[in-house]
Amino acid sequence: MEETIEDPPTSAVLLDHCHFSQVIFSSVEKFYIPGGDVTCHYTFTQHFIPRRKDWIGIFRAFKCFQDKLEQGLLKWRSQGQKLQVGWKTTREYYTFMWVTLPIDLNNKSAKQQEVQFKAYYLPKDDEYYQFCYVDQDGVVRGASIPFQFRPENEEDILVVTTQGEVEEIEQHNKELCKENQELKDNCVSLQKQNSDMQAELQKKQEELETLQSINKKLELKVKEQKDYWETELLQLKEQNQKMSSENEKMGIIVDQLQAQLSTQEKEMEKLVQGDQDKTEQLEQLKKENDHLFLSLTEQRKDQKKLEQTVEQMKQNETTAMKKQQELMDENFDLSKRLSENKIICNALQREKERLEGENDLLKRENSRLLSYMGLDFNSLPYQVPTSDEGGAGQNPGLVYGNPYSGIQESSSPSPLSIKKCPICKADDICDHILEQQQMQPLCLNCPICDKIFPATEKQIFEDHVFCHSL
Repeated sequence: MEETIEDPPTSAVLLDHCHFSQVIFSSVEKFYIPGGDVTCHYTFTQHFIPRRKDWIGIFRAFKCFQDKLEQGLLKWRSQGQKLQVGWKTTREYYTFMWVTLPIDLNNKSAKQQEVQFKAYYLPKDDEYYQFCYVDQDGVVRGASIPFQFRPENEEDILVVTTQGEVEEIEQHNKELCKENQELKDNCVSLQKQNSDMQAELQKKQEELETLQSINKKLELKVKEQKDYWETELLQLKEQNQKMSSENEKMGIIVDQLQAQLSTQEKEMEKLVQGDQDKTEQLEQLKKENDHLFLSLTEQRKDQKKLEQTVEQMKQNETTAMKKQQELMDENFDLSKRLSENKIICNALQREKERLEGENDLLKRENSRLLSYMGLDFNSLPYQVPTSDEGGAGQNPGLVYGNPYSGIQESSSPSPLSIKKCPICKADDICDHILEQQQMQPLCLNCPICDKIFPATEKQIFEDHVFCHSL
């Protein structure tokens, strides 16, 4: 048996009070080859919480259980069914290993644990053994199917099943797991009720033993007092027989003694009654103490819940502050971008106003020149002025030439006022412009997108055609 620094906690609790389904062992082999380490895989159920002094031991299985298992007459079910084992207390383990506590029980992977038994401490015979999970109170919480430590046998049979059988077995397994979960929930509830009733029964038994002890002491005291009084009365009767001559005096003395006896009996009754009252008071105080203890336990639970709530609120506050800081940073970036866009928009607006002012100046200059020639601006055909490097050449856009080309140098058209044909990119009047001139009295039609503009919106039309050339 394994030698350890500290022996595991054990108990002599009856196996009927153990709960083998709270810890489920998985991947248990039919046999293990001697000389190698053995890894034990186990899983905690939903309502089970491991503790620091929990351990897993290897126990010898029951003899008749081995025979039935070898004959194939016994079917093992780990879904809450009680197991017939070959040991009566948890002190009969062969070897054991301490359980490692998981860090986070809420994590699904933390429910699945394992422990490794070294080959040196394992049994050397071919008897049947099983894993058992024992908590720090010495109560068994789970047991595995039996297994052996023997070499591999060539007569072992490989069972092959079809996919349909596997699916049927998996479906049956799911139903059994669901049924097992319901049974586990009911079992946990019944276990809790049973533990509460056992605790209450234990308290009642302790109170009964205390009362019986007090009652025995009182009966012994009354018996001793009664024996004493009977002895004294007998002596008085003997003296009465011997001293018949003093019968009258002894009669008086006897009356006095009887009066004292009655008084003492009354006092004795008062003492007995007072003792009963004190016993009742003691029971009442015990009940009040139990009630106060339950109230204190509930208050501690409420305090733990409040501490958890405060911790959660602190975490939520920290998260909210981080999110608020992120929103403030994002708001600052958006404000900065908005300011930059406003600056750009203002610059574009000023540029637009400047261009519109230049356009108005050019229009007024053009109207002034046309008024010198005695022509109306709206009656003229669409003309595209051209520019030359010297500024002295004749404008080919005019039919009869510019009569004021030599009068004012400042009246020559600027390069900004010269527009090209948006279709053929020609500086002179082309066929497309002539088509526009024919349609001008009625409406203005875009030669690119066929959009129609009223004749009064000529400037908008020109801007629209110029946008196609960009």
